[in-house]
Amino acid sequence: MERTEVCFIIPKVQETIKMKEVRLHGRGGQGGVTSAELVAIAAIAEGKYAQAFPSFGPERRGAPVAAFIRVSDDQIRTREKVYHPDIVVVLDPSLPALVNVAEGLREGGIVILNTEKSEEEIRKDFGLQCKLAMVDANTIAREELGLPITNTTMLGALLKATGIVSMEPLEHALEKRFGRIAPKNKAAMKRAFKETVVTG
Repeated sequence: MERTEVCFIIPKVQETIKMKEVRLHGRGGQGGVTSAELVAIAAIAEGKYAQAFPSFGPERRGAPVAAFIRVSDDQIRTREKVYHPDIVVVLDPSLPALVNVAEGLREGGIVILNTEKSEEEIRKDFGLQCKLAMVDANTIAREELGLPITNTTMLGALLKATGIVSMEPLEHALEKRFGRIAPKNKAAMKRAFKETVVTG
């Protein structure tokens, strides 16, 4: 049976506060929480305020999980999970068929997908009418890292689609986190940055 999902658009209320809220969808063990932490570290290095935290629960390896990021020019006072993201990042291409990844997406928001599908296929299969960014992160990760682990690869797509942080501080965060394997992760991230397609 074909599954149809829709984008639920929630208008922004406080345009004066320059804060971006991000929800990452992945599976247990794919590194979604690590990705969130790396973005927050890079944002703080740029002089911004940031949070990164997972969705706590009885998740097991391979089960759908979520992580959250907030990046702001001003102090962040809320500590609750992100219900109405500006940006959604989907690490696993199978998840849009299982989870409404666009739930609560704000007006003008974007969904960033790891997918081999075309824009037309994505809109038809999942009913997504919002702005999209797409990259075949699985292929990039296999070729650059030797493993289909897409968390750092999808960081390149996030940067290309949103500019939420700059490349240089994110590279430094990767170096500190991954040490000797950081060059491969940086290569995957940069390649995804180049290959990500952003559509209206």
